[in-house]
Amino acid sequence: MRTIINKNSLDRLRNRLNRRAYVSPDPLEVLYNYDNVEDREIAGLMASSLAYGRVQQIVKNTVAVLNAMGPSPRKYMERATPGRMQKDYQGFKYRFTTEHELLAMLMSARTMVREHGGLDQCMARELEQARGVYEDALAGFAASLNMQADCGRSSLMPRPECGSACKRLNLFLRWMVRRDEVDPGGWTSVKPAQLIIPLDTHMHRICTAMGLTTRKSADMRTALEITDAFRSIAPRDPVKYDFAITRLGIRHDMNEDQFLKDYWNQGAA
Repeated sequence: MRTIINKNSLDRLRNRLNRRAYVSPDPLEVLYNYDNVEDREIAGLMASSLAYGRVQQIVKNTVAVLNAMGPSPRKYMERATPGRMQKDYQGFKYRFTTEHELLAMLMSARTMVREHGGLDQCMARELEQARGVYEDALAGFAASLNMQADCGRSSLMPRPECGSACKRLNLFLRWMVRRDEVDPGGWTSVKPAQLIIPLDTHMHRICTAMGLTTRKSADMRTALEITDAFRSIAPRDPVKYDFAITRLGIRHDMNEDQFLKDYWNQGAA
């Protein structure tokens, strides 16, 4: 799909909203508590994996999971035994995520940390094995996080090769790869240019209204199409507008209809 994007309008929106003051409420705010990248990637994995439902409940449950790990999630991963993890998270339940699924992901992440030195290093290995094909590396990374899950599947980590847009996984990668006023970054295995837009129904609706896609499903094909549209104006950082656009649906003081009206009235760049 070929489209013309109003870059000027998007830049104005980003300049206005891409600020830490506009983060809350958002699970991203939990990551700011961790200066160490090795701690931050574990916190980010938990925050993004639970990022469905009401944002206040997402933050509450993420904080509960991380509090059980103590001040250093990385050290917890290195030292905690399966029995300790089972005790710490006994009875956990968040919507349709069960204690069993949470423990499966934690055990998978624990294995990745112990075998590869961290999640960033695991992603670097997946990229090497995929010969640089990012979508294949993404699938390999998700499979590693699902290694302890029943039948290799989990509500916390959908599989990209099954067609899911993998919004939460792509959100995690945005947080860990990009570095600006909002995204804390820290990873080196992936370049911002490789990232895929974290697509959910809200982002899909706005991008459709902006003329970036005509596809009806918020799946991986649509996410790639929208990312390519953004890449046409920001080839080195195609997801840099994601945070600002999503503020239009999260914060009540942001007017989505007014943005779209201005977007079309001001004409394409």
